Amino acid sequence: MPTAALSSLLAEYGESHQNPTNKLVHWVCVPLIMFSLLGLLWAIPVPAAVQRLSPWLNWATLVMLLAVVYYLRLSVPLALGMVVVSTGMALLLRLVETQVALPLWIVCLVVFVLAWVGQFWGHKVEGKKPSFLKDVQFLLIGPLWLLHFIYRRLGWAY
Repeated sequence: MPTAALSSLLAEYGESHQNPTNKLVHWVCVPLIMFSLLGLLWAIPVPAAVQRLSPWLNWATLVMLLAVVYYLRLSVPLALGMVVVSTGMALLLRLVETQVALPLWIVCLVVFVLAWVGQFWGHKVEGKKPSFLKDVQFLLIGPLWLLHFIYRRLGWAY
């Protein structure tokens, strides 16, 4: 059973995401924004000593870790799901970083801008402002909101 805090956050987020077109836009754009934001963080140089330890230790993995700590406070099952999602994104970022001719930050900046254009268009269709304009924690709730629908569809408790 979800915590009261999680239920409240998901319900409040859902209030501005009722229109089917806006929902569809969010299914595409929220993961793209998460991916591209992590990619932009991934591209920020880290100290050489850290880089020598592992190519996986960077600003993006630090932010992912902090986000998972936040998610753990709301729901252990959803936090574990976000670990899977974040790991998949990290693998994809590493692939883009090593296999795409363009620098990672350029790829991610283009994706980031286009995905935000999509988000704002979706909210224009919805006729409601994005939730994060009221409270920035909704930037972290967006991915969780999508994941909770997947859990519900699979019949998993969250």
